[in-house]
This record gives sequence, structure tokens and C-alpha cells, in this order.
Amino acid sequence: MISIVIPVYNEAHTIEELIRRVQSVDLAKEIIVVDDCSTDGTSEVLQKFKAEEGITVLLHQHNQGKGAALRTGFTQVKGEIVIIQDADLEYNPQEYTKLVRPLLEGKADVVYGSRFLGGPHRVLFFWHYLGNKLLTLLSNMFTNLNLTDMETCYKVFRTSLLKKFTIESNRFGIEPELTAKLAQLKCRIYEVDVSYSGRDYAEGKKINWKDGIAAVYWILKYNLWSRLKE
Repeated sequence: MISIVIPVYNEAHTIEELIRRVQSVDLAKEIIVVDDCSTDGTSEVLQKFKAEEGITVLLHQHNQGKGAALRTGFTQVKGEIVIIQDADLEYNPQEYTKLVRPLLEGKADVVYGSRFLGGPHRVLFFWHYLGNKLLTLLSNMFTNLNLTDMETCYKVFRTSLLKKFTIESNRFGIEPELTAKLAQLKCRIYEVDVSYSGRDYAEGKKINWKDGIAAVYWILKYNLWSRLKE
């Protein structure tokens, strides 16, 4: 079975459609949704799913961030493989089969779905693209990996790995933290191309330049500084 963990914050307009898309994927799965104390009615939308089989809905009492929502969701995982899924419709759940194939074939422990390997994508912000590439480059310098998209939502891995590290980040530091810790465990990491339907700020995009600067700190923290403490 595959566990899909969905952290969500203020996605009342997309969360129902996203869950329906995940449900339509023809794989044995459970869906774990963690609402990070949304203020736009997301939790009310999620109420209708509480009684549906195969769906677990968890609610944070105060906003903590994506990393904290994932940490909560991971405690409920029952499947052998975990998929992280954002709630904003930018990524297509129909690509799960492609994402899990390297794990099912025994080739990988972790799979990243890269937006930069030639898959179809909506044309949007040059500076976001450049920022993602620079952050991935900096992360690769410390992890000695050759990833093309460290910041991707689609991180897929064997559930057994969750017992080998503790997630510390509460917010978007979760992306470089997971990458650093998976690299330190010497995991076999694959990348596959995925499509990407990015949205702009008028449509609800939340990441901004401040998160990019913070990501540099998290890369240093979970790669350089954590090793200096050893």
C-alpha cells in the first residue's frame, strides 16, 4: 500500500478537487490530510471526507508550517511507500505510477519528481526558476548529489526510512532537510520527470523571495552545521 500525505493550508478552493484526483489513481493507497490551522474554510471542506474510507483528516490547532504538517502526517502512515502531495493542483497525481516504479523495481529507496527534466509545465516566473536552480546547486554541493530539483513537492520514499531520522523543520525548511538527511543515509535516489502546472500569486501561490533566503540557511544548517556538531 502507498500512503499519500497532504499538508494543506488555506486551500479551500483546491483541496476537494485534489483529493478526488488522488482517489482516482488506480493504486492501493491511503490518504492522510493534515490541515495546518487554515483560516479560509479548508477545515470545513475537509469535514465531508472524514467519514470516507481510506482517508484520515488531521487538524492542527495553530499554524506551524509544512514541515510540522508532514511530521504529523508521517506518524499515521501505514503503507510501505510514502508520497508527499501538495494541495494546490500544481502536481498531477496521475503520475504516481511513474514515481513509485523505481522503488517497486528495487532500483531506488527515494524518488524525486523533477519539474526540470523536460516534462510539460506552465511557463511562469524566471526568477523562481533561477532561484530553484541555485538552491538545488547549493544543496548538491553539500550532499554530493546531482539532483535537478531539490525543492520539488514530489518526494517519494520507503516508509522504513522514517525510523532513521527525525524531522526538525516546521516550515519550508523541510525540503533541504529531507534531502540532506536522505543523502546522509546513502539512499539510492532516482529522479523522474513530472509535469508542473504552476500558479501565480493571484491564484494563491505562497512561496516568495524570503523563503528562498531562508532555504539557504536550512541547507547550511542540515548539511554543514549538523556535520560540525558530530
